[in-house]
Amino acid sequence: MRSGGPVRTLFWRLFAINGLLFAIGTAILAASPATVSSPVLVTELPVLLVGLLLILVATAVLLRLSLAPLGELTSAMRRADLPGGGPRLAEGSGGDLRELVRSFNSMLDRLAAEHDDTAARALAAQEGERQRISRELHDEIGQSLTVALLSLRRVADRAPDALRPDIAGAQDAVRASLDDVREVAHRLRPGVLSDLGLRSALTALATEFAHSSGLAVERTVDADLPALPDEVELVVFRVAQEALTNVARHARASRAELTCTAVPGSVTLRVADDGRGGGHVAGAGIRGMRERARLIGATLSIEAGPAGGTEVRLVVPVEEG
Repeated sequence: MRSGGPVRTLFWRLFAINGLLFAIGTAILAASPATVSSPVLVTELPVLLVGLLLILVATAVLLRLSLAPLGELTSAMRRADLPGGGPRLAEGSGGDLRELVRSFNSMLDRLAAEHDDTAARALAAQEGERQRISRELHDEIGQSLTVALLSLRRVADRAPDALRPDIAGAQDAVRASLDDVREVAHRLRPGVLSDLGLRSALTALATEFAHSSGLAVERTVDADLPALPDEVELVVFRVAQEALTNVARHARASRAELTCTAVPGSVTLRVADDGRGGGHVAGAGIRGMRERARLIGATLSIEAGPAGGTEVRLVVPVEEG
């Protein structure tokens, strides 16, 4: 349809409504025995007022029916929000504004698609940067610390007894730094995920989290998880990682649960804690989880747990067969 089509249609609709009403009024006056004197008689005023009232009422009803889709469109615009864009309007309810409703729905679809594409590129770039930093930490800083540790060992073998306690303390500090670098590199690039699969990666994640945070972690991961695409497994792992990180930073919990179960048609990841719960502000971590879930068509919910604390649930659809 050419530009201005909906506006032109609405114009002619309103023109036709008013023209029809005035034509009907003129026909009634022409066919009826009623007359209008000059000046107007008092007995003729009720007839004129009734006719005017009927025209106004009919015009108001017809205009309300014609412009009703504009109210629905305005309400949908207020509710529209990325990434989903909000609910779409039914094109059949648009009447003369059907093309406008169709254009609005097309705009929401286009914005949602562009948002998803941008989010996918951003997350891919983020994963690439994580891998690059992980390699640099492991290959450069890790090797430098290893060389320093070996050098300190040779110095300790030749040092006087009075200096050996100090050298041993320096060795312990370098060794601790090397362990920290390896742990950070492992968090940035979960090599166990690509090498051993999602089940082993989640198990290792829970074990490492319990060791680093001091929290008791109860984990249950089905042994027969279905094969998932690499990008889907990465999303499940990152959501579990971010959820456990939030538990350690904000929940003030004493224990956490990590479960990953499979049923026909879906895989469900659940991370829960017994912490303080409360409001869940959509910070960068939660927004990142929602973006990742949306990109693979999964459903993410963050709610208060049945016994307190917070429960993060990710439901990933799986095509059977």
